[in-house]
Amino acid sequence: MNPQTITPSPPVQEQIIRESKVVLKGVSWQTFQALLADVGDDRAWRIAYDNGVLEIRMPYQEHEMPTGMLESFIEALADELEIEVMKLRSLLLKREDLSRAIEPDTCFYIQNEALVRSRDIDLETDPPPDLAVESDYTNSSLNKFAIYAALGVPEIWRYRRQTLEVYQLVDDKYESVGQSVAFPFLPIAEIPGFIEQSRAIGQRSAVRLFRTRIREILQNSNL
Repeated sequence: MNPQTITPSPPVQEQIIRESKVVLKGVSWQTFQALLADVGDDRAWRIAYDNGVLEIRMPYQEHEMPTGMLESFIEALADELEIEVMKLRSLLLKREDLSRAIEPDTCFYIQNEALVRSRDIDLETDPPPDLAVESDYTNSSLNKFAIYAALGVPEIWRYRRQTLEVYQLVDDKYESVGQSVAFPFLPIAEIPGFIEQSRAIGQRSAVRLFRTRIREILQNSNL
């Protein structure tokens, strides 16, 4: 056979991406809870659950890197504003009464940080995180926004295709908005540039550049 006629196999990276997600249907809440109890907290995969459908997702580098950068930016914002935030990473957000649960890529209490500080958070009595972050390198089989809306998360940042999208919960549905609810002065359109810069100059260098930019904005405003 002429080697030139051989169809190349998909790159390993693409194969990993396709195999990084498992969807199970007909999973009761009790079975879902039992599965989490059996595997414990020391697991690499993340979940989303919606009325009997369970999605198990394995994160990987191209997914985790933007998430980590966004965490660093939010922490830098908190430092520059001299406010408290509570970072809870992939905290399992769940409501048995709604048959819904999800683990964001990361999440923060910002406006409501003081209400949940030092508490064992229960979403049936406590407010949900003020901000959830999703790095959508691959598509989800579930409507994650519907899960977040049911749980009452007021703001979502979604990073995909080198773009940061911001969504605000309005009348039980998310609307795309031009600015963050938690940080209304933040130039959302500039953030992907800092993430991409980190690939060339390093993550901490990119965070320092971001801090410099935020200080410029704050100095030129009344904040």
